[in-house]
Amino acid sequence: MRYSALTQRIAGDGAAAWQIHDRALELREQGVDVLLLSIGDPDFDTPKPIVRAAIDSLLAGDTHYPPVLGTPGLRDSVARRHRQRSGQPVTAEHVVVFPGAQCAVYSVAQCLLDPGDEVIVAEPMYVTYEGVFGAIGANVVPVAVRPENGFRVDPADVAALITPKTRVILLNSPNNPSGASLPLLIWQELASLCVRHDLWLISDEVYSDLLYEGEHISPASLPGMAERTATINSLSKSHAMSGWRVGWVIGPPRLAGHLEHLSLCMLFGIPEFIQHAAQRALDEDFPEVAHMRDEYRQRRDLVCTSLSQCPGLRAIRPDGGMFVMVDVRPTGLSAQHFAERLLEGYGVSVLAGEAFGPSAAGHIRLGLVVGQPQLADACRRIALCATDMLEARRA
Repeated sequence: MRYSALTQRIAGDGAAAWQIHDRALELREQGVDVLLLSIGDPDFDTPKPIVRAAIDSLLAGDTHYPPVLGTPGLRDSVARRHRQRSGQPVTAEHVVVFPGAQCAVYSVAQCLLDPGDEVIVAEPMYVTYEGVFGAIGANVVPVAVRPENGFRVDPADVAALITPKTRVILLNSPNNPSGASLPLLIWQELASLCVRHDLWLISDEVYSDLLYEGEHISPASLPGMAERTATINSLSKSHAMSGWRVGWVIGPPRLAGHLEHLSLCMLFGIPEFIQHAAQRALDEDFPEVAHMRDEYRQRRDLVCTSLSQCPGLRAIRPDGGMFVMVDVRPTGLSAQHFAERLLEGYGVSVLAGEAFGPSAAGHIRLGLVVGQPQLADACRRIALCATDMLEARRA
C-alpha cells in the first residue's frame, strides 16, 4: 500500500535517535541492570496539591469539551507568569494552550511556514525539530556552534545563513541537549537580525526555570520582537509534569487566532481537569519545585566533578537544563559507538550527540534524571568504559 511523502519527511536521524533508548528498555525488561539516562523525563513526582486540583476538577464534572484556546483561568495565569518574569505586557489574548511544548512548536511551525521556506535552527538541536519542519516541507538550515564556546550560537553565523527564503529562526535557551543559555547581548544582536530581515522567532523556553548560571532572557520582551516572536513553554520540566501534556504559546493575537483554527481541526483543546491542575501549578509557589531545581543543580555539579579527572572524557558544564554533554572523542570512538558499548557492556543508557546535529558529534548526552547515588554509579561506569576503550587502543 502507498503512503504519503509526509511519512518520509517526519522520519530520519531525529526519529532514529531513540533506538538506543528503546534497546535500553528492552534490556530492562530482560532483567538487566540499566541506568536510564537517555530521556529527559523528571524522576520526581508532581507536587500533590497539583494532583489534587486535577482530582477535584474531575469530581466536579469537568469532563466535557474544553475551550479550544484554553480555559480563561489558565491563560490568565500563563500571561501573568510571563509578565512577571519577562516584563512583556501580555494578556490572555496572547496565549494558546496545547498538549505539551512539542505540539506547540509543531502548531506554530504549521502557521508560519510554507513548503520551501527556510528555518534557521542553532545546533545542537532537539531531535524532533527535524520532523516538525519536515512535516511542512520547510528546509532546516542548521547553525553550527563550537563545544569550545560552550555550544553558544554566534549571531554572525546566523546572519551569514539568512537568504530571501529565510522566514523563521528557532532558538532553544537553555538548550536541549547542551544546556547553553544566551546572554542579553547575543539576544539583542539576534533580535536586530529578525527586525532587519522581517523574520519570525520561535523561542523554545521549556528549560527557563532550570537555569543555574546567568539570567534568563525572553527575547519577545526586546524592542520590536513582541509582534514577531512565538514563545513556547510548559510545565513538564519545572513541575515534573511531563506526562500531563500541557504547554502553551505566547504570541501576537493574530497568531493566536490562527493557532485556534489549527487546534479546532486537530486537537479541540486539552482536558479541562488538566488545565485546572496547570493553573494551580502556576498560581502558587511550591517548595517541591524549588527543591527539584536545586537537586538538578547538585546533580549537574556531581557529574562534572566526577568526570573531570577521567582520561578520555570531558564534561561540558551546562548553564541550565537537565542534561550534561560529555566529550568522548579522545577514546577514539564515535559517540554512537561509545553509547552502544556503554549500554551493552556497562549498563548505562545515553544518547549520542550526532542525533542532535554535527556540532554535537563526539559527545554523549547524559540526563540528570536519577538520584545522586545512581548518578555517581553511572559516572563510575562511564569512566570505566572510557578507560577500557583507551587501554584497548594502546594494546
